[in-house]
Amino acid sequence: MSRPTHETNGVYAPPVPTRELIAHSADGARLHVEVHGAEHSPAVVLAHGWTCSTAFWAAQIRDLAADHRVIAYDQRGHGRSPASDGCSTKALADDLEAVLAATLAPGEKAVLAGHSMGGMTLMAASARPRFREHAAAALLCSTGSTRLVEESRVLPLPAGRIRTRVTGAVLGSRAPLGPVTPVARWILKYATMGPGSSPVMVEACARIVHACPRAVRHAWSAVLATLDLEEGVRELLVPTAVIAGMVDRLTPVVHARALVAALPNCVGSTELPGLGHMTPVEAPELVTARIRELVSTYAYTRTAEAQKAVGSVESKAVESAETVVGRAAIAAETAETAETAEIKEGA
Repeated sequence: MSRPTHETNGVYAPPVPTRELIAHSADGARLHVEVHGAEHSPAVVLAHGWTCSTAFWAAQIRDLAADHRVIAYDQRGHGRSPASDGCSTKALADDLEAVLAATLAPGEKAVLAGHSMGGMTLMAASARPRFREHAAAALLCSTGSTRLVEESRVLPLPAGRIRTRVTGAVLGSRAPLGPVTPVARWILKYATMGPGSSPVMVEACARIVHACPRAVRHAWSAVLATLDLEEGVRELLVPTAVIAGMVDRLTPVVHARALVAALPNCVGSTELPGLGHMTPVEAPELVTARIRELVSTYAYTRTAEAQKAVGSVESKAVESAETVVGRAAIAAETAETAETAEIKEGA
């Protein structure tokens, strides 16, 4: 039986990319990358979460691509990126670095946004040289750095060892999700979305999540169960904003508040009443607006500075070339004069 596909109509239908490419990670893993929008526009890089794909960012891509260059990629094993045995936080960081290297010019700055495991990707890569070279600012949506299973409220049980053990078993299950049925939509909405989420939102998320292979879902669940990226949060030095849904059962708002307290350069926290874990789908306009704000505040200035530096280098190169040409012309003229004098002497 074929896996469910993403939406093909409406705001949650993924736009057609301007171009597609393959980025190769440090261990050889192949990553599907999409680029949307004009090449010389300000850059935004989007990292999706566990069991999702580039289709998750459809609403943001459609809006931002009008005046930004939007780079989105499938995490290994998700979407069109082949599965790999190397599932780890190191792999998340390696993969992001590979995407940045494949899509951004040296020194080019971008705003990086990550949802759920995508946010964890930014934390995992925060101290990497290529991340620091390219990140102008970051947006963390519905994510956490540690104790994901312990804090999860997917199951209506009192906090403690029993809830943690059962939650870990549920989230780490190898069972297939099967087709997107009314029951499947109800379970997904309960576990990951706010009670006011529209049927269109729920359907879009269900199609994306159910398309994730169960082996991939299980492999990454093991990584998330033992996650510890608190050092990565402290190394996330760029201006960083945080967004969280207040009824998020998968990564409750306690995670967002811990991030805000630990981030060295937090530039805003938004807690959304009535929203769950899927904030880019549940509140697409707000998430897009926050990305735009980060670009206009932090990326434009840095991009202009980089262009100015490049222009200065180019100007000096042209000036140097003109000097060389000028000297060559003078030398040629001198040689020609000497040659004429010799001819006259001979005559």
